[in-house]
Amino acid sequence: MSATPWSHEEFEARLCERGAAYHIHHPFNRMLNEGRATRAQIQGWVANRFCYQVAIPVKDAVVISNCPDRAVRREWVQRILDHDGHGDDAGGIEAWIRLGLAVGLAREEIEDQRHVVPGVRFAVDAYVNFARRAPWQEAVCASLTELFAPKIHKERLANWPEHYPWIESAGLQYFRNRTTQARRDVEQGLAITLAYFDTLALQQRALDILQFKLDVLWTMNDAMALKYGMTEEK
Repeated sequence: MSATPWSHEEFEARLCERGAAYHIHHPFNRMLNEGRATRAQIQGWVANRFCYQVAIPVKDAVVISNCPDRAVRREWVQRILDHDGHGDDAGGIEAWIRLGLAVGLAREEIEDQRHVVPGVRFAVDAYVNFARRAPWQEAVCASLTELFAPKIHKERLANWPEHYPWIESAGLQYFRNRTTQARRDVEQGLAITLAYFDTLALQQRALDILQFKLDVLWTMNDAMALKYGMTEEK
């Protein structure tokens, strides 16, 4: 078997192929986007995903703390600002809370994470702990599920107003923001991944890392489906 590494084009294509396992295809997420979810299921999803949202800037801070490259840190810090907010921008975490308010949750029950199920918390913790312990380039690679994120955000923006007119449009601002932010983040993360994983063994390692992150997101949906149930397809 040849040990010749894939070209950047082939390597990127193989990373993108993993999108078949992205949680956009999970039955629970399909239920949400196809308009079959109940109010309680949507509220449960929003409340549980908040656990992931607040972990994202923590994960990104870990990447920065492990990274000796000043140029990378100067760019990567924008991710923390995007979620935690800065200046007049309240940030993605606050935007997610506003989504929670729009679906009928109280701020307190979102922020204290009383509705987060153990499986979701375990999966989120596994992701943050991976980023903490792995080489920073591997933590960057794990973030590349962002390759597939703009599609899922666009689907929600297109489908939710029709399926769930009771959700105020202002509550969907998080998804609007991420359609552009995710593309910018992908460019940075992909450039680092293509440059660092430069042998066939490392490239295969990158695919395994990306699969791990996909499994984290899939497991979260498994846990929510178990807790809130599934509405049958029409």
